[in-house]
Amino acid sequence: MIYLDNAATTLQKPVCVSQAVIDAMRSLGNSRRVLKQAFHAAGSLVYEARCVLTEFFGGSDPSRLVFTANATEALNIAIKGLLKTGDHVISTELDHNSVLRPLYELEGQGLQLSIAEADADGNVNAAGIEALIRPETRAIVMTHASNLSGNLTDLKAVSDLAHKHGLLLIADASQTAGEIPINVSEFGIDVLCFTGHKGMLGPQGTGGLYVRPGITIRPLLHGGTGVQSFLKTQPAELPECLEAGTLNGHGIEGLKAAAEYLREIGPERIEAHHRTLTELFYSLVSQSPEIRIYGDFRPEQSQSCTEHPAPMDGQTEPLNGQAMERYQQPYRPKRRAPIVSLNIGDLDSSVVGDLLMQEYGIAVRTGAHCAPLMHRRFGTEKQGAVRFSFSWFNTEEEVRKAAAAVLEIAADTAQGKL
Repeated sequence: MIYLDNAATTLQKPVCVSQAVIDAMRSLGNSRRVLKQAFHAAGSLVYEARCVLTEFFGGSDPSRLVFTANATEALNIAIKGLLKTGDHVISTELDHNSVLRPLYELEGQGLQLSIAEADADGNVNAAGIEALIRPETRAIVMTHASNLSGNLTDLKAVSDLAHKHGLLLIADASQTAGEIPINVSEFGIDVLCFTGHKGMLGPQGTGGLYVRPGITIRPLLHGGTGVQSFLKTQPAELPECLEAGTLNGHGIEGLKAAAEYLREIGPERIEAHHRTLTELFYSLVSQSPEIRIYGDFRPEQSQSCTEHPAPMDGQTEPLNGQAMERYQQPYRPKRRAPIVSLNIGDLDSSVVGDLLMQEYGIAVRTGAHCAPLMHRRFGTEKQGAVRFSFSWFNTEEEVRKAAAAVLEIAADTAQGKL
């Protein structure tokens, strides 16, 4: 099987990750109940994991790295712990239901919500967000990359305008953590929410948030922390304030191993590999007029190019459509998450996904991808979209095979066979 559903969860993990989980399951007790040697070890390893993840994301204080089960829990903690009735908050059409649904819930309780619209290519810019700011605006909550189009948002630019207006920036890094370098200090992110099971290459059931010093978040859950047990309220200090109950120590140890693995490879090298795969796949499938690709694949530079491009390796047919437009200018690809979403003719996306799996052994994701506003922007509410997403462990050979399968389905569609 060729697995290309990494935007949902990475299937292939580094050996060190599974080994770390196995070792932890054999040795760790409860990190919050430090009574025996194994329990002391658990507390020490969780602290080491905080240090590793804090450094990985450019933070300054490991106590402000809070572990959660996933980005959804992290976002709920941040959104519900920072916003209140009467506040105004801005989000975007790019955002996932993990952002939108908590905001809609609070909207029903008196929160004011504005959604920044995307353009036809699925981009949202800082100016469009700034135009929505009101006197009562409290925060901007937005994704770093669309899980449908792969388009990046400019978190640094949004952070600058947020802080100019005295607002908080809560960033959802579900599609970029581990894939594109993120530095919370350089970007000026107030709360970064991430998951461990996607680009981080860690176990499912792991994730967290990094909270900038000076920010206090009301706890979502209340319960045991192993410290200050006689308090009737949740302890005020991080990380215990936001970590009620027993932590997933086994998964956290796996996540630590994954972060160390990614750090050893180097974030720039990882991003370059993802870019190679994404650009290769796009360049191949965009040759078919039957295929519609969603998102912005235009180069960063827009100057004209007088020379006709040389064919890509293995290309025999002239370029057309999006592929031709791609070569009308000197090509320097935009930074993006390693995602290409498309549709073939009028075929339902689920039909294409089934064909890819049953006939070619290629696993992708189809449907609405928990991104309703982005589908409305692209006009794909009924058809959905077929999403290909790549990881560090995918190869160019796998990408070429996947592109060949898509082109074959597209040819059959054009001939009326499907």
